[in-house]
Amino acid sequence: MEKLFHLQDRNTTVKAELIGGITTFMAMAYILSVNPGMFTALGNVSFGAIYIATALSAVVGTLLIGLLANLPLAQASGMGLNAFFVYTVCFGMGFTYANALLFVLVDGILFVLLTVTGLRKLIFDAIPKTVKQAIPAGIGLFIAFLGFQDAGLVIPSSSTGVTLASFNLLGSATWGSIMPLLVTIATVIAIAVLSKKGFKGAIMWSILGGTAVYYLLSLTVSGFDYSFLTGSAMNPLTAFKEFGTMAVGKVFTEGFDFSGYLGMEGHSVTGLVIAFLTTALAFCMVDMFDTMGTLWGACKAGNLLERNEKGEEAIPSMDRAMLADAIATCTGAVCGTSTVTTFVESSSGVAAGARTGLSSMFTAALFLIALFFSPVAALIPACAYAAALIYVGILMMGGVRDINWHDPSEALPAFLTLVMMPFTYNISYGIAFGLISYVLVKLFTGKVKEINAGTWIITVLFAAMFFLTH
Repeated sequence: MEKLFHLQDRNTTVKAELIGGITTFMAMAYILSVNPGMFTALGNVSFGAIYIATALSAVVGTLLIGLLANLPLAQASGMGLNAFFVYTVCFGMGFTYANALLFVLVDGILFVLLTVTGLRKLIFDAIPKTVKQAIPAGIGLFIAFLGFQDAGLVIPSSSTGVTLASFNLLGSATWGSIMPLLVTIATVIAIAVLSKKGFKGAIMWSILGGTAVYYLLSLTVSGFDYSFLTGSAMNPLTAFKEFGTMAVGKVFTEGFDFSGYLGMEGHSVTGLVIAFLTTALAFCMVDMFDTMGTLWGACKAGNLLERNEKGEEAIPSMDRAMLADAIATCTGAVCGTSTVTTFVESSSGVAAGARTGLSSMFTAALFLIALFFSPVAALIPACAYAAALIYVGILMMGGVRDINWHDPSEALPAFLTLVMMPFTYNISYGIAFGLISYVLVKLFTGKVKEINAGTWIITVLFAAMFFLTH
C-alpha cells in the first residue's frame, strides 16, 4: 500500500484517507438521485437504469484517478454536462439518447488523444481567458434555472416566457401545489445553513431532510398518490435489469442511427457534421475546464501542488489525472450516462485530511455499495433534488469575480458566454457567442494579434454551427 500510494511521503494515514474518502462520497452522493432524475425526462430510459450507469461510472472514474494519478479525488457524471446532454442535445437539437451518448464517447476519445499527444494545452490556450472564466458561471446559471423549473417554482408563461408559480391559496393555487415549492425553498436554505456551519455532506443531508419533510407533509394533501411505493421499483435488482436493456451499450447499437435527426425539417448531412463536431467539442472543452479547475483547486487546498521546471506551481501527475477523466468519460458513454468529470466536491475530502489516491479507493467502494440502493434514491422527489441543482449553480458563480468587467473587450464576451447558456438552453451557444464576440471586438479595436490561430479555427467552427445547424 505504501509503495502504491506513498502515504508517508504525503504525511497521511489510512484512517485519514478513510475519513477523507467517506467525506467526499457524502458531499457528492446527491448525483445518484439528481442525474437519474434529470434523465427520466427523456422518457425512454428509466431512473433505475441511469442510477446504475451513474454509480458504475463513478466507481470506474474514481478508481482510475486514484490509481493512475494517486490523487484524493472522485469522478461522476458532471453537473451542467448532464443538463446539456438532456435539455440541449436531446430536446433542443433533436438527437436521440443514443446519439447523445455517441457525442460523449467521441468527447472521451478526443480527450484521450489530446492528453496523450499533448494537444490539450493548445485547445485550452485557444479559448480566451475571459470566456474560460465565464463558462462555469454560465453553466451554473443554466443548471440553477433547470432546478427552479424542476421544482415548479418557475413555470412557462405565454406573455413573458417564464414566470413564478402561484402561491395564492385564494386563487388557482392549492396546498398540494404549494407544498413541494416550499420544500424546495426550505431545502436550499438548509443546504446553505449547513454549508456555512461546515457540515459534511450538507447537500446530501439536506436533500434527505427535504425528502422526509415532503412525505410528512404529503399526509396533509388529499388524494396523494403512494402507488410508487409498491411494485418492481422497490426491488434493487430491477434497476440492474433496466440498465441492461435501456442503457448499457446503446451508444453502439443505436448511437450511429441519425435518421431521426436527418428526418427533421431543415436538417442536412452537412448540418449534422457541423453539429457533431461543435457538440463533441463543447462536451470536451467543458469537461477539460471542469477537470483542470477542480484538479488545481483540490491540490491547492491539500498543499499537493509541485514545482515544475520553471519554478511554477503545477498539478502532480496532471496528464494521468486527465487521462483517467477521459477514460471515465468513455466508460460513462458505454454505461449510458453523460460526461464523467472530476467533482469539485472532492475538495471536501481533501479538507478532511485526504492526501492520496487511497481515499479515492474508499469513495469508489461506497459508490459500489450504493449500486444496490436505487429504490432509496428513487424515493427522492424532484422538489428535493432540484434544490441541489440550484445550490450547485450558486457555487459555480464564483468565477465571475475574476472577470475584468472594466474592459469592454473582456466584459462583453464573458457576459454573452454567461447569459446565453441559460437564455438559449445551450452551453454550446454560450461558448459560441463568447468566442465570436471576443474575436470581433479584438478585430475592430486593432488587437487582432491577440487572437491566436486556434481561437480563429474554433470560432469559425462555432459560427458555422449557427448557419448550418440552427
